Amino acid sequence: MTTGVDRLEAIDGATWEPFVKSPWAVLMLGKSDCEHCAEFTEELHAFLAADADHQDVRFGKMLLDRGGLAGFKRANAWLAEVDVLPYTLIYRGGEKVAEFAGGGIGRLQARLGRLRTEGR
Repeated sequence: MTTGVDRLEAIDGATWEPFVKSPWAVLMLGKSDCEHCAEFTEELHAFLAADADHQDVRFGKMLLDRGGLAGFKRANAWLAEVDVLPYTLIYRGGEKVAEFAGGGIGRLQARLGRLRTEGR
């Protein structure tokens, strides 16, 4: 279900580095067969379709069971310890400033709002 401009970018092995180096980026990690990931993806699509407050933030989704992610996995060794998906990361200018396991637009909005207010 995509309407207008799809603000949830598909991130892969070739695009992850420039994506996370954006001034603000939210990256949701998931897998193709993850039901909770699919639910959170739908929540993100609905949120982004109505959102006017985060136009300067890039939102992306990476499916960890797709090929070509060796560079991302090498650069993020902590990923081997992640056992709950979806897993959401918030980056500011290439630096990981927040992360949380599980979905939830409310949780995402609260963390993103707090970080942006703090100017982190």
